[in-house]
Amino acid sequence: MVLLSSFCSFSPIHSSSSSSTFPNSALTYSNYNSISNLRTQIQSSASSTNICTQKIDTSLITIAESFYDDELWAASSLRVRSFNEFRPDTFGVQDYAKYLAEREFEALKERISGKKIGFRRVSCINASLPLSHISGLYDDLCSSCKFSANGEDRIVVGSLDLNQCLNLSDEIVGTKPEASGADTTRAYLSNVCVARELHRNGLAYELLEKSKLVARNWGITDLYVHVAVDNEPAKKLYMKSGFVYESDEPAWQARFLDRPRRLLLWMGLSIT
Repeated sequence: MVLLSSFCSFSPIHSSSSSSTFPNSALTYSNYNSISNLRTQIQSSASSTNICTQKIDTSLITIAESFYDDELWAASSLRVRSFNEFRPDTFGVQDYAKYLAEREFEALKERISGKKIGFRRVSCINASLPLSHISGLYDDLCSSCKFSANGEDRIVVGSLDLNQCLNLSDEIVGTKPEASGADTTRAYLSNVCVARELHRNGLAYELLEKSKLVARNWGITDLYVHVAVDNEPAKKLYMKSGFVYESDEPAWQARFLDRPRRLLLWMGLSIT
């Protein structure tokens, strides 16, 4: 969940519900039978790629809900590069990365449009910067995550989904609120990510704060997020933002789904 400073070894901050490569996007791709040869899940993005992060002018950041296809595509591309580590010398890797972005893009549009069964409402919230502010620094980020808004080229540098629903597929289910109507007042964060080049600029925290504002406007009283038990940066981020521990995933379930075990974190939102 999350990703973008002048430090060189920093673990990725991302929602664990994202680390299984977009759990809400269930498609197959027969041309790529050996997925493990093309990508591995990022466990420590900065240390594995030795990327130094850079401080940015935070006054230039815009954080807002996204409704247009070109920005949703940019967000989907950011998620692919955030949650996967590709070997650039592997044959077909660019085509495979594009396929993953297309898969997430179509699934994201389905969720936002209200067509995804089990979801009352979904919002994609993005953090973006003007292209001119980081142009020439990160060519891959700028080329893959660019969109245009009001005649200006911008780069999606952080993203998350706010999901109004009872549960997310293959994830631990929250128990609050205990009264009826939980399907309208419970929400989950997912796909939280920030470009790893720009970690430690406070983008993840600001994304979370924006998601709380949107959730309150929806009438959400109970907000949840899943995080891998060994993802210390993400846990610190969420707890700094006000989340507390509620429960954890059974070990057998994590083994069955072949992924790190999750914690479920909760926070209550006051509706004013």
